[in-house]
Amino acid sequence: MELFFAPVLILAIILYAIFKPQIKGYLGERTIATFLSQLDRDKYTVINDVVLNVAGKTSQIDHVIVSNYGIFVIETKNYKGWIFGDEKSQYWTQVIYKRKERFYNPLRQNYGHIKALENALINFGQLTYIPIVVFSVNATLKVNVTSDVVYSVNLLKTIRKYDEETLSNYQKQQITNQLNALNNNKDRALKKEHVKMIKDTQKTIQHQVQNNICPKCGSALVERMGKAGSFKGCSSFPKCRFTASA
Repeated sequence: MELFFAPVLILAIILYAIFKPQIKGYLGERTIATFLSQLDRDKYTVINDVVLNVAGKTSQIDHVIVSNYGIFVIETKNYKGWIFGDEKSQYWTQVIYKRKERFYNPLRQNYGHIKALENALINFGQLTYIPIVVFSVNATLKVNVTSDVVYSVNLLKTIRKYDEETLSNYQKQQITNQLNALNNNKDRALKKEHVKMIKDTQKTIQHQVQNNICPKCGSALVERMGKAGSFKGCSSFPKCRFTASA
């Protein structure tokens, strides 16, 4: 019996190591979905895992809430360690002991999600979008932002602080119907294409940064000094404010 379980256990460990980011992401999204299920259903309609294909580009949004107070767009990050970043940085940094990992600024990521929603809901005119970035309690936030970047335990309180009604129940239902009709979250091929597009974009950006080329405007990157140490900044500053770790 032990001889049978040993290779199964090894296989399980290998598979977990390969798919660890996806597993952690999924568990983080399910945790947030559980929190969101506590909202008043008469006021808030929660749509989890929204995949939109707009103008040939795919956008995957963790959670969208269509409410009488506007449309909440929620990006979840199931990270641990210290998280450093600010409003305008291209990347934020995760620090666990002496190990540092960069990841794309989730505020920018959520801005892209809002643009996709604006295109998908263009027939409804001017809508109020409320972006929120949520981190698990395993993270320690050291971010300098004015936007809503919160811990998961504070998410409901953050949502409920918005109490000015901007949508009628009829409008809310119409928007929900349209999003459900456009949602391609069952299309695995589309999801796979979305992940590949993100990875390809990140590789291109990293390659340009390594060669001291600004991926935002094409100008040269130069080394500068800031409060947190040296970093690469665009030579076209202040016209272009792209920054990256040195």
